[in-house]
Amino acid sequence: MGCLSLLSFVILNHATPTLAETVEEKLSPVTPTSITQLIPESIPQKSGAMLQGQVTSVNQLDDVQPTHWAFQMLQSLIARYHILTSYPDQTFRGEQAMTRYEFAVALNVTLKQISEQIAQGTGSRISRDDLETLQQLQEEFSGELNTLQERVHGLAARTAELEANKFSTTTTLSGIVVFGVTGGDYSGDHIVDVTGREIATIDPNPTFLYRATLDLTTSFNGTDALELWLEIGSNGADDNAAGLLEPSLGSVLDYSAKPPVEEFGVSRLNYTFSPSEDLTLSLGPVISLTDYVDINRYANVSFLDFSTQALVNNYILFPVQGLGAGAAVRWNPNEGAFTVRAAYVAASASRSRIESSSPVPGIFPLGYILYPNGRGEGGLFGDPYQGIIELEYAPSRMFALRLQYTGGSILGGKFDVFGANLELTLSDRFAVFGRYGYGSYADTAFGDLKPSYWMGGVAFPDLFVENALAGIAVGQPFITSEIGDLTQTNFEAFYNFPINDNIRVTPVFQVITNPANQSVNSTILTGTLRTVFSF
Repeated sequence: MGCLSLLSFVILNHATPTLAETVEEKLSPVTPTSITQLIPESIPQKSGAMLQGQVTSVNQLDDVQPTHWAFQMLQSLIARYHILTSYPDQTFRGEQAMTRYEFAVALNVTLKQISEQIAQGTGSRISRDDLETLQQLQEEFSGELNTLQERVHGLAARTAELEANKFSTTTTLSGIVVFGVTGGDYSGDHIVDVTGREIATIDPNPTFLYRATLDLTTSFNGTDALELWLEIGSNGADDNAAGLLEPSLGSVLDYSAKPPVEEFGVSRLNYTFSPSEDLTLSLGPVISLTDYVDINRYANVSFLDFSTQALVNNYILFPVQGLGAGAAVRWNPNEGAFTVRAAYVAASASRSRIESSSPVPGIFPLGYILYPNGRGEGGLFGDPYQGIIELEYAPSRMFALRLQYTGGSILGGKFDVFGANLELTLSDRFAVFGRYGYGSYADTAFGDLKPSYWMGGVAFPDLFVENALAGIAVGQPFITSEIGDLTQTNFEAFYNFPINDNIRVTPVFQVITNPANQSVNSTILTGTLRTVFSF
């Protein structure tokens, strides 16, 4: 999957009031002389928090000491009308048990609740004595109530200024920058590829790789999204040791090579809308199949969890790995447990013809080895193209099973693949997941192939600290007796540690045994320190 799938569909809803209008409505000015004035539900306090959550007795507020005469009056009102709101843990916070300012906040909310009862016609049971008590409290704390009013006015003014000067009324901007320091080695004399060709005789040098993406998402009616990604990265598969030493069977770091963006340019351009309540349609000149199908909560987003391509997606399920024109549809009847997804992409849709000497974009690296003399056709329905359909059963967030079928053509060769994708959350701190694939690639340089694929692993959400994520996975990307004499196996372990809401640091370790399905190759070891900045 592309490195920024988590940035999709952040949309402003124009059918709702603006932020400034909402603040003006919810944070109305407070006057200390009238209890019929609507009073804010949420007011900034000394501690910077908001009063929330109902309690029905001041005695429940453990750290409030009834040492002030006004407390007795307010306590009596609270006991009769059940109107005080407090912090979620039912305590007032601050340096003292209850400061005058905090008391004014409680009084403010009490005034609002009684005003609402009067407005709703239930105020007849509110006695004149209680109204006089409220008036007395207002006079005693008029200075604090005025301070609240000034803060509300200031907040509304600042919000209105932000509305007037924000980036766009229709477009949101977000982004991610990925830095990685990576290196690796092997113990043998050399490394050969799947054809036996020597590709390395010395260990690769450590490298510094990067990927940067800007996501501009525009909504025209609040339920649609026009999405544009602008992206640039380092030297593709060559910028990391795994991709250099084993480039053919999915060992490359996914965010390094997919899509290839060594020059700044467009990496997504599509429009998503809902023709009906249960149906969502996406189409555009620059899409990626893995944005829409083969999703997995624990092994899918290469800048967040696993990085090895063959562990991020079913490797034999996506021979068309690049970007292209196409469409995707999602149907979830009545928002139930079953979801149907289908997608189509043509990697050379913008080219009316492909010359025999021209490279064909969008093919997974193994495709050029399977069809060394093949060529593409270009066009929206010409080679290379791929269509895929997926049926998901997800009765809850704890379990999901996805069954897939795909078919198409790459470099003149036809392919058909069946896949399965499973995720099972066993507890808040432990989950298992896996994928399986079985396919057919016809008329390759090695004959008609029937490759299979599998991967599986475990994930540990919130390991040691909240919002952290750790995982261990193993997989065999291309199992077939026609290529090599053994089967390559990929292992990866990572620990994603959140520095804060916007920065995550992740050490990643890869082990590749029998690289390129060749027994003459020794084991490859790589390590990467990945840092992700999101905004």
